[in-house]
Amino acid sequence: MKQFFLFIAFFGAFNSTGQQTAKEIEEHRAEHLNSLTDTAAHVLNAEEIASFEGLDYFPFDTDFQITAKFTKDKGKKFEMPTSTERTPLYRRYGYVDFEIDGASYKLEVYQNIGLKTDKEYRDYLFIPFRDKTSAKTTYGGGRYLDARIPDGETILLDFNLLYNPYCAYSYRYSCPIPPAVNTLNVEINAGEKTPLGH
Repeated sequence: MKQFFLFIAFFGAFNSTGQQTAKEIEEHRAEHLNSLTDTAAHVLNAEEIASFEGLDYFPFDTDFQITAKFTKDKGKKFEMPTSTERTPLYRRYGYVDFEIDGASYKLEVYQNIGLKTDKEYRDYLFIPFRDKTSAKTTYGGGRYLDARIPDGETILLDFNLLYNPYCAYSYRYSCPIPPAVNTLNVEINAGEKTPLGH
């Protein structure tokens, strides 16, 4: 249940398929901070909120709003490892191919089998990955990007919307571990950094 709440919380905030403005990104970040520090939201408990020092982000950068080639290629269902013994069912839904500074990169895109049965979230796609910032300026367990199934062969990857799994803030959560194939040999200097004080 903890992990399902994570998906709903972020997909609700970051479900736009259009290019975000700097102002919109700042609004998303403010909402994220509010959800973490609001006791009524039940994301962090009172003890965790008391020790929470805040969030940190890379500056908004339009260079990390990248139109990628989307290739639908469904794989078999598999149990994705998490930070606990929980192993939720996913399947590879396809790939995204994109360029950064003239170099080509590819990431697998996943579909949560549990969420696809929900009418509101059945077009939800999940892109967990690590890059060369992981365990340096960003959370060592990797970061996540949400998307919707595109109508065509391209998809906007807005890395300014990269966010940490809740495991970055609390040991109480069970968070998917990015598959090894989703390790990028490049620094994605966009989105959320390691929380302050960690």
